[in-house]
Amino acid sequence: MLDRRRESLSHFIWRTHYRDAQAVPPEQDIEGTWDRVARSVASIEPHSGPWQRSFRALLEGYRFLPAGRILAGAGVARQVTLANCFVMGLIDDSLPGIFEALKEGALTMQQGGGVGYDFSTLRPRGSGARTTGMIASGPVSFLRVWDAMCATLLSTGARRGAMMATLRCDHPDIEEFIAAKQAPGSLTHFNLSILITDAFMKAMRANAPWPLVFPRGADDTGTSDTLERPWSGSTAPVVCRIWKTVSARELWRQMCASAHRSAEPGVLFIDRVNAENNLGYAETLSATNPCAEEPLPPYGACNLGSLNLTAFVLDPFTSSARLDQSALRDCARGAVRFLDDVIEISGFPLPRQQLEAHRSRRIGLGITGLADALAMLGLRYDGEDARRVAAEMMRAVRDAAYQVSVDLARERGPFPLFDAQRYGSRPFIQRLPGSIQAAIRQHGIRNSHLLAVAPAGTISLLADNVSSGIEPIHR
Repeated sequence: MLDRRRESLSHFIWRTHYRDAQAVPPEQDIEGTWDRVARSVASIEPHSGPWQRSFRALLEGYRFLPAGRILAGAGVARQVTLANCFVMGLIDDSLPGIFEALKEGALTMQQGGGVGYDFSTLRPRGSGARTTGMIASGPVSFLRVWDAMCATLLSTGARRGAMMATLRCDHPDIEEFIAAKQAPGSLTHFNLSILITDAFMKAMRANAPWPLVFPRGADDTGTSDTLERPWSGSTAPVVCRIWKTVSARELWRQMCASAHRSAEPGVLFIDRVNAENNLGYAETLSATNPCAEEPLPPYGACNLGSLNLTAFVLDPFTSSARLDQSALRDCARGAVRFLDDVIEISGFPLPRQQLEAHRSRRIGLGITGLADALAMLGLRYDGEDARRVAAEMMRAVRDAAYQVSVDLARERGPFPLFDAQRYGSRPFIQRLPGSIQAAIRQHGIRNSHLLAVAPAGTISLLADNVSSGIEPIHR
């Protein structure tokens, strides 16, 4: 029997998070978990044996770390999703619509997925309800309903839930949203982020007035001033009623002061997000997963994995220390195929989540252990040489990932939403090497998006406590 007084941190994380204790016989060590995961992911390959061995080699020595839901759920008997998290559908501004969205969130979290929502579609506090004549309580009040749902699910033994709520910077309830987590114990299951637009930043720099607005409904017959604004769920600007006008700079000061005081809310520069979206021609993004590494469309899923950079440093802590870029590229290629296969074997709590996952085939391959790898190379985290080497690492991962996705498109076909002309004109694609751009035009690409650097907290602890994601080593 294990003497837990001498149990390593890595073994503890494996035993409490990823071990399949219901297997017959129960898994005895991390090698058994790697065997199960590799066997399950390779099961959809026409020739599964060689790919099972290839995937198993990726996992050996913690070189490639699939996200926690994959490690815990691939090949087990329980009904779970292999996606760590989701962005949910836009919330219809009606009581049935709100509670339908709540139900979808509960079903998703029941299977282990975190959820993100854009609450901008809910009318502000104090406005008239459409059918009953009652007064709306505003989006922040419904955050508390979601928070209570999450706490209730936790009481049943479900995986610890995480949620993200976003709200537009011009929503009339934005000041209440900024202050929503300042009281200790408030909305403990939520991360909050404000959708910051280019127009707001321009107004803030100019110290200009900033109108807070909400789309004017068919039953809104008031004579208030209006203006047109882009809005969540609309593909074109909509007519909005001006509720009040505030100082853009003062609103920014409130955001900064709250973030300094309570680390909430974060900010998402949403116009930049949409401008850089590879699928900007097919979708508009207004929310992220709970940790915010991946902006997603309604019902989009996170299919994540991280390359452990410390595994690719040769002769660490010596004058001849160097990065094995060839091995890093090879591992990235294998990880892309692995994550593409995960889409096929994963269950999804909702049919619309499965549809979205298959039509875009998004994956999120990232890195972890950056700070430790730089230290092993003899580089200061904040130095110019470290930034240059980090850029080289990510460039190698990016190019390998996009090239192998083209190869997969030749083998399996491109993702269903692929449009050669429109996809090829997106800004991120335009920054790829010319040879990869030409290959995409000729053959298509299997996955619409390939890269996402997650916090990778628990899987980094599993990998002998390497530094998490791209974060520095904190004392």
